[in-house]
Amino acid sequence: MLAILMRDAQVPILLTRPQDASERFEARLRAEGITAPVVISPVLRIEPSVVSLPERMAGAIFTSKNGVASVEGRGLPAWCVGEATAAAANAKGWQARAAGGDAESLLRRILADAPRGPLVHFRGAHARGDVAARLQDAGIETMDMVVYRQEAEPLNAEAKELLGREKSLILPLFSPRSAAQVAKAGPFHAALFIVAMSEAVAEEARSLSPRRMIVTPEPHADFMVAGIKQFADAACRIETDGDSA
Repeated sequence: MLAILMRDAQVPILLTRPQDASERFEARLRAEGITAPVVISPVLRIEPSVVSLPERMAGAIFTSKNGVASVEGRGLPAWCVGEATAAAANAKGWQARAAGGDAESLLRRILADAPRGPLVHFRGAHARGDVAARLQDAGIETMDMVVYRQEAEPLNAEAKELLGREKSLILPLFSPRSAAQVAKAGPFHAALFIVAMSEAVAEEARSLSPRRMIVTPEPHADFMVAGIKQFADAACRIETDGDSA
């Protein structure tokens, strides 16, 4: 384990989530014993929208913690995409029910519970899965409400320097849009070791021509951490081999 941690410290990790989310994930990496240098360069900024919440509502749907944070809590059922979002909703007073981490498992959970509407999907301006429309088609009255925007941000100078040099770099990517934003700023010279949180993220990330890419089996932070640990060792061995040639 000590040898892995020593090699980890030689390979930086670039986090491109919004600032608060990146800082929380960095703390998670440190708690897991990962000592590699971390650079944070958000490519999306969360901006809450000013909205009036509907009075007639039987329950809520949340596909991110940003949605939870953008609306006032109510003591109603809330179907949440995963455990972290459900924990945030519970803390705000909702009666949260967690799905398996993606839109498909969320839809299955709601359909299995068969609630009487109307439900409201509180979401960002950019969302995937057509959750409200598909529930409406299935006979559950559901409406969309955009409660925050994801504004694009350019990579900062430190991130550009890392991506521009011919060295190994671990790049965890958590959403298709953030992956697309990073790819738009390329091409890059770095040997990228990408951990993609879903196949949809990986689809966007392939244009970055990664040296290697891991797609997590489920969209969960535990698997993201596991992928980073795996690459922290593998990337450094490749780096060492290259330096000795």
